[in-house]
Amino acid sequence: MLLKELSPKILAALNQQVEMEAASSQYYLAMASWAEVQGYNGTAQFLYRHSDEERIHMLKLLKYINERGAHGLVPALKQPDHQFKNIQAVFELVFKHELAVSKEINNLVDLCLHEKDYATHNFMQWYVTEQIEEERMARHILDKLKLIGEDKGGLYIFDRDLATLDTADKY
Repeated sequence: MLLKELSPKILAALNQQVEMEAASSQYYLAMASWAEVQGYNGTAQFLYRHSDEERIHMLKLLKYINERGAHGLVPALKQPDHQFKNIQAVFELVFKHELAVSKEINNLVDLCLHEKDYATHNFMQWYVTEQIEEERMARHILDKLKLIGEDKGGLYIFDRDLATLDTADKY
């Protein structure tokens, strides 16, 4: 047999990552809904797309677990926060959240090496690369917001431009 079965530790960690990706999708969906209600339609479009992307990340993990002969679990999720101070606060939370996701992915990769599960380690490299992009994008957006400051015209253009910012996976 070329691939060994998933160890209980790896299976638990993968299912935990499924939950984190699902929660990320819900979190960004809540942010998108808030932005839309506040009149930030470009930001809402961006966050709706980002939410969809996180759901795809969850499905990719779930399918991998099942393909390895285990059982990917669909998690119950708590309702995410749905009130935010402003756009700056939203993207500060996005950045903080992406850092937390990166930490969990790195922990999972480390566990794969410890458990000598090289197939899962290889699979997880896509997520490592994806998180570099996620962090870069969030940092880039925060940098733009710092430049804009309190300028309403700048915020209007930022929101308009965010509607077309590509969130698609590059890898």
